[in-house]
Amino acid sequence: MLSVFKYFRKNSSSENSKSFLIVGLGNVGLEYENTRHNVGFEIINKLSKKIEGSFETQKYGEIHKSKYGGKQLFLLKPNTFMNLSGKAVKYWLSKEKINSKNLIVIVDDLNLDFGISRLRPNGSDGGHNGLKSIIKSLNNSKFTRLRFGIGNNFKKENQVDFVLSKWNNDESLKIDELAIKNVEIILSILKNGIEFSMNKFN
Repeated sequence: MLSVFKYFRKNSSSENSKSFLIVGLGNVGLEYENTRHNVGFEIINKLSKKIEGSFETQKYGEIHKSKYGGKQLFLLKPNTFMNLSGKAVKYWLSKEKINSKNLIVIVDDLNLDFGISRLRPNGSDGGHNGLKSIIKSLNNSKFTRLRFGIGNNFKKENQVDFVLSKWNNDESLKIDELAIKNVEIILSILKNGIEFSMNKFN
């Protein structure tokens, strides 16, 4: 079977350059709601409300299909759990014939202070299992990632507990406003491109 990377290269004429797949990474289940590792879900939920629409359960996740600024958007919350995020991303890129250059992944980042956002057009997985799964599945790291800082206020042996824990009181008061700011960043990418948005928001 052709990899998604080869599929795109050999079928470039059939790609839809105006279609985008926007993925919020997280884990499904009530026990993971409002946890640091699920900030991707929180931001994409806000995006869904902003552009009006709702998610429907489909293969490998919750999908919201809509249009914005003349572009076809596919918002995805994978239900494969974090470590298998690549399975869902690969499927939906292939199904909708979307090139990975039009893939935007929203992810939590331990290396950034809480609330700090960083845009990157490509790069390594940075130790994040969700990104690692996507890169491995696509055999490609050239896709946009929006990293949301969750801080690193934990002892080394407690990293897993930290990322799977809920926001503290101070963070809870700010998370909605910060999620909305990140929605603005995503909409800027769609309207103005990654370079403009990096210069404005990074």
